[in-house]
Amino acid sequence: MSDFAPEAGPDGRPRPRYGEYATPEEQRARIAQPAVTDALSAGVTPAAAPAASTPPASAEPGKPVPVAARRSMLDRIFTVALLGYGLFIVITSIPTVADYTGFAASFFDTLGVDATLTDPGAGRGWGLASALVLGIGWLAAAVLSWRNLRAGRISFWIPLVAGIVCTMIASLLLVVPLMMDPGAWAAIQGVIDSAGTE
Repeated sequence: MSDFAPEAGPDGRPRPRYGEYATPEEQRARIAQPAVTDALSAGVTPAAAPAASTPPASAEPGKPVPVAARRSMLDRIFTVALLGYGLFIVITSIPTVADYTGFAASFFDTLGVDATLTDPGAGRGWGLASALVLGIGWLAAAVLSWRNLRAGRISFWIPLVAGIVCTMIASLLLVVPLMMDPGAWAAIQGVIDSAGTE
């Protein structure tokens, strides 16, 4: 019998060789999934054969954790740590900036400036606005981070960016009353000028 002669099947019909009777879809399925090819060669229907591309339902103990899972865990840890640190900063900063007179006095002491606010009550609203920015900024960062973590996306950057932006805005709000107070601003400029000439 020639090598090119088809074998006869159990029903007496010649068996197909090299997929000559297979549809293009069946050929693609056999090429893409070796498990289907093995099943068909063994005489089992492809539906009963396990798909080669499906991952196991649970990782076996002792096997290395996938890189994506490790990255996700690190992102979760960093996000929670940054949110915790941010919450600590907000809780300790709000009482300080809400009492603007006390904040200004400690600010002048830090700079070594002998100055006081002309109108201590004028800065109270700015201090409260600064405290609100810090509190609302942290809350927004926490909500966005939680949503991102649930969606499986990288989240550590959210509290980081929110902390930088909110701190800058809160600091600008705290500087406004000092700039509007001529005596205090002149004393601060004197310190800046003396530092620049050294």
